Amino acid sequence: MNFRFLSKVTLPFGKACETFRQRFVFSSLNRGVFELYNLKSNFATMVVNTKELETQVRERLVQLYKQTPCMPIMVRIAWHDAGTYDVNTNTGGVNGSVRFDVEQKHKANAGLKVALDLLAPIKKDFADISYADLFQLASVVAIEYAGGPKIPFRMGRKDAEGPEKCPEEGRLPDAEHKLPQLRKIFYRMGLNDKELTVLSGGHTLGRAHKDRSGFEGPWTKNPLAFDNSYFVEILKEKPDPELLRLASDLALLEDPNTRKLVEEYAANKDLFFEDYAQAHKKLSELGAVWVH
Repeated sequence: MNFRFLSKVTLPFGKACETFRQRFVFSSLNRGVFELYNLKSNFATMVVNTKELETQVRERLVQLYKQTPCMPIMVRIAWHDAGTYDVNTNTGGVNGSVRFDVEQKHKANAGLKVALDLLAPIKKDFADISYADLFQLASVVAIEYAGGPKIPFRMGRKDAEGPEKCPEEGRLPDAEHKLPQLRKIFYRMGLNDKELTVLSGGHTLGRAHKDRSGFEGPWTKNPLAFDNSYFVEILKEKPDPELLRLASDLALLEDPNTRKLVEEYAANKDLFFEDYAQAHKKLSELGAVWVH
């Protein structure tokens, strides 16, 4: 065999292969860059659209609160959607499952259909927002509208698809719970004593209703204002007979550490607002599955 001839024949073919390889790599690289650019562009568009959606829903919520000062029940529905979270099993939490009949029928959720009905027109007009996001955003805006702190908020919670995702009844705190029981529930959620105490301050907004909780009346003199009055009132040696002081409220005074926090928040509204905003953000994301 003439190896010199073979080398002359294969050399051009080898160059052709190399040229083809270089063109293929270059083409693939260009395609990869193009796809990456599209991905970044789509992500940027998604972020913008999500921000626009949040802004529009916020505006509608403010309109709702101006017409119907229902801020307290919006905090309640958000709390009851989030407060079912179990850090040990990673079940429950902010997934919008409280909208299903089976969970609405839980004793602790009595009256929450009022909130669902008020939010229904907003959900209809803004179908892209999940129920989980809507409940939590309604709570955040309610607190801000009532004079409370600005709470960091992230859109993108995924909804539970069906009632089979609803947690069993009994995961939420009870008005008659003492500190050991409250700790058991809050620790199960992945929260600590400081968060237990500061989130209890949310009772500064709203009132109890006999047909929902078995109790009647507000915790503070102005139940539509978010401030630190809750802590001021539960510390009083001579309580106002027109205001509520439930077992779960007085439980905060049972332990030196939680009592110290109550005293600090009663004396310093800014500190309460700062700590509350952080705790509420954490609460609003418990167990969330993010779609983006």
